[in-house]
Amino acid sequence: MNFNVGNIYNGFKLIEIKDLNEIGSKGYIFNHEKTGAQLIKIANEDDNKVFSIGFRTPPSNDTGVPHILEHSVLCGSRKFDTKEPFVELLKGSLNTFLNAMTYPDKTIYPVASRNEKDYFNLMDVYLDAVLYPNIYKYKEIFMQEGWHYSIDDKNEPLKYNGVVYNEMKGAYSSPDSILYRSIPETIYPDTCYAYSSGGDPNNIPDLTYEEFLDFHKKYYHPSNSYIFLYGNEDLLKELEFINDNYLKDFEMKNIDSHINSQKPFKEMVEKKYNYGISENDNLDGKSYYSLNFVVGEAIDYELYLAFEVLSYLLLRSTAAPLKKALVEAGIGKAVSGDYDNCIKQPSFTVLVKNADMNLEEKFKKVTIDTLKQLIKEGIDKELIEASINRIEFELREGDYGSYPKGLVYYLKVMDSWLYGGKPFVHLEYDKALEKVKTALNERYFEELIEKYFINNPHSSLVSLHPEKGLNETKEKGLMEKLEKIKESMNDNEVEKIINNCKKLKERQNTPDTEEALKCIPALSLKDINKEAEKLPLQEKEINGIKVLHHSFNTNKISYVNFFFDTLSVKQELIPYIALLADILGKCGTKKYDYSKLSNKVNINTGGISYNPITFSSLTNEGDYKPYLEVSFKCLDSKIENTLEILYDILLNSNLNDIDRIKQIIAEKRARLEGAIFDNGHRIAFKKVLSYAYSKGAYDEIVSGLKYYEFLVDLDENFDGEKISTNLKEVKDVIFNKNNLLISFSALEDEYDNFTKYFNKFSKKLKSSTINKYKYSFELCHKNEGLLTQGNVQYVSKGGNYKQCGYDYHGALSLLETILGFDYLWNSVRVKGGAYGVFSNFRRDGGAYIVSYRDPNIKETIEVYDNTSIYIANFEANEREMTKYIIGTIRKHDQPISNSIKGDIATAHYLAGLTYEMLQKEREEIINADLVTIRSFAPLVNDLMKSDYLCVIGNENKIKENSNLFNKLYKVIK
Repeated sequence: MNFNVGNIYNGFKLIEIKDLNEIGSKGYIFNHEKTGAQLIKIANEDDNKVFSIGFRTPPSNDTGVPHILEHSVLCGSRKFDTKEPFVELLKGSLNTFLNAMTYPDKTIYPVASRNEKDYFNLMDVYLDAVLYPNIYKYKEIFMQEGWHYSIDDKNEPLKYNGVVYNEMKGAYSSPDSILYRSIPETIYPDTCYAYSSGGDPNNIPDLTYEEFLDFHKKYYHPSNSYIFLYGNEDLLKELEFINDNYLKDFEMKNIDSHINSQKPFKEMVEKKYNYGISENDNLDGKSYYSLNFVVGEAIDYELYLAFEVLSYLLLRSTAAPLKKALVEAGIGKAVSGDYDNCIKQPSFTVLVKNADMNLEEKFKKVTIDTLKQLIKEGIDKELIEASINRIEFELREGDYGSYPKGLVYYLKVMDSWLYGGKPFVHLEYDKALEKVKTALNERYFEELIEKYFINNPHSSLVSLHPEKGLNETKEKGLMEKLEKIKESMNDNEVEKIINNCKKLKERQNTPDTEEALKCIPALSLKDINKEAEKLPLQEKEINGIKVLHHSFNTNKISYVNFFFDTLSVKQELIPYIALLADILGKCGTKKYDYSKLSNKVNINTGGISYNPITFSSLTNEGDYKPYLEVSFKCLDSKIENTLEILYDILLNSNLNDIDRIKQIIAEKRARLEGAIFDNGHRIAFKKVLSYAYSKGAYDEIVSGLKYYEFLVDLDENFDGEKISTNLKEVKDVIFNKNNLLISFSALEDEYDNFTKYFNKFSKKLKSSTINKYKYSFELCHKNEGLLTQGNVQYVSKGGNYKQCGYDYHGALSLLETILGFDYLWNSVRVKGGAYGVFSNFRRDGGAYIVSYRDPNIKETIEVYDNTSIYIANFEANEREMTKYIIGTIRKHDQPISNSIKGDIATAHYLAGLTYEMLQKEREEIINADLVTIRSFAPLVNDLMKSDYLCVIGNENKIKENSNLFNKLYKVIK
């Protein structure tokens, strides 16, 4: 159908039509006549359809009301009157994305699906959730998702509990989070950005139920909404659905959600903050510094892109001059940068981690002096070309991993639309690129640096320093505060709180009625594909080297993976495989110093990465194949250059550059320390698997906490000659033609081109005899308690069910869905207050349950230990079972991007996982029934009885439960 500007379609007036050539789409801008709701459709042939509704939600305090509301509206609504329609959708939808997100000034509710029926179902549930939530009917929703006083007996101490409360306690456990929380306070003090939209745990309990409801009444109205549609769905049908089912019932409302701009500063603001470390910790090397500059307006399409490039140029590239200057000046071990362009006035941050105290002035001086030097001497044009090429490659590739394209486009649209700018400006990037590319011949970036950094007083210098015992002091203060609150209450008030907790538990423990559950729209088994997807893979050979060719259209981009077998590395040198992966490409070669090398890589490729990786053998139980994977992506026209660069890196890297290697080790250590708080669940379950079987033990050495400990030892007891010698030995035995397997993804023409140039590459590779080792690891119940200054826990328990005598069955994937959205969800998240919990049963026998940002330990372990009882007595009617099956198939049928399609096919090949096996697993999921699920009870019972346990979290909390562990030790060294 032809749409005409000015016409009204199902209540929506068409304001503008625009060709979006950069993303191969057409954009439509509508305004809803009755309510003033704004709607955008990006139409194209993408079948992964996206719907989202967002609201401008500026906070006015630190109670986290936007975040709590985001959680709460998904806990039942007018039409879908169950406790958690969100979870019901996760159980039984074919969605490719389903979530909600709180930003500093907006809250969005995006969904995506490739199935039309499912797409409209999701749209229906989400619109009803945000416009007609059950929060007005059940205060318990606010208590569960936000916060409440938790007490079961009048003699017990008062506590705080709540999902968001615990989530944010976890979030603000890390120094990185505390720093990023503090920066907006310093540069936007008079705006909504000065407050934490997620909520500060110290302030969340200040939020009242009435204030919570008032926030929804004020902002969650169509007149304040930004509705987005994407993909190949019928636009008229979408507009009709939204208008007829929802918007027609509302009237226009004047809503003041205006976001104030911060008036420019006359001089830089300097602020100091503190975070807690243990009394026994050293204060050295634990400070953080950031310089922060406010940069124009988000609606400025040119600055928006220019500062993405400048961020990469100055701080993210290996050749980044500002990063290099700060590292060489000895200010911190890790330097990074952040350009925050998803707020009204974007900011640019220069950040240094793991520095000594009292270096504020030196940090500022080195930063400013380096920027002035770049202005005076000019920026290396090759570095500019490399940085522009890298950002342009990412834009044109349009690969956003697990995020649907439509969602990423919505976020880019909102970066202008929300602030009254033209919605599509950040998608029409060619014009901005043209301007940015003038930097290749003019002083474009030098002028930006001078204007927005050197001559910009709207800035701040923020420092974050460790303080011994601060967390203990705060925890003691919290306990005293709660004690005083309880003392101020009379018996009736305490009894009222106890009764409120009982009501909450009663609601949590009362299953939804079958009638209520039937209101949630569901698909049937007819809506799913009964056949597993066949991924392209053809075995070929070049000069005796096996190639796995995955032929499909990649828009002239070649995706290449070199898998080098690492069994030729001695067992004691295994961690050096991971270290080599961290060093390659970051130190110089025979041809280039490391800065020039980085430029060459970025000019010719979309990136080269190096990772240790393992594949379990499904044909020979207990066996696994370890590799060093070298991956790159580049345009077909750049294959020759890329292979020449790669040869130089793999064979000629300068592993004698001791100073550079020391820098890389210190930086990697600092980055891993920063990730520990956010990835505690990964640390915990990797530890558990390392106790149980050899692949788990190997993975722990190259990518778990053991690798971090290896780096700490190297950093603190640095022996450059020894490290260099070991790296050379590892490099020499790995990069051998006889170790190599190749995965190549692109069409036949691109493959022929690759073959032509790889022939030359392969002839240069060493081709000597390989000696392979058989590794032996100590496997035992280490059961460790890993102590941090965090405020929450990550609790994991598991093992290897094959060692208990069980085989893999496809329906174990179905069991993960059932546990994740029923038993574990209800017991650990809903009742326990943890932010998340999930289980995993791998084909090789490795299995675990793990919680995320969990206030508990013992209670969570008890839930895990009782899992088999739940499974043995599992009940579900046909409709519920069908939903679980569909929800499981959804996980298997997620859209696969070009960059990972070949990776998945190769992983299946190396594990011995055939299409026939995948089809059998799929049929086992589809045909599963109650008997099937109950049959897994002995497996899970024996798995839990294996008693492999690891918990990472609050030092005092773990020590209180020390009887559960064989060993306690501090994680951060």
